[in-house]
Amino acid sequence: MAKYEKHLRRDFDTVLARVHDGIISGSVSASYEDGSDWTAGELRCAVRVYERYSYAGGNRVSLNVTLVGKGEDLFLSAITSGGSQAVFFKLNTWGEEAFLDKLAEIVETL
Repeated sequence: MAKYEKHLRRDFDTVLARVHDGIISGSVSASYEDGSDWTAGELRCAVRVYERYSYAGGNRVSLNVTLVGKGEDLFLSAITSGGSQAVFFKLNTWGEEAFLDKLAEIVETL
């Protein structure tokens, strides 16, 4: 499991759209699995789950992205999972790290 977190001062909808578009267009095997949106007054929260095939690891990995914001004050948290072929411990986490690196690249260019 790998994690990436970032505070941002941007438009919520713009960040969410750029993250989604960047992940989907960043890998031929990337897919949007599901999502959830919640609003309470000015507070917004969006959760997105993506999956892709890791050629390096020979397996599928998932990426959970949570974006929370009030106005332009945003917090993004992303956590990967999967990618290991071992039963009792994690081996081969390259796919998780590569998926997370792609997300970090998208966010850092905002």
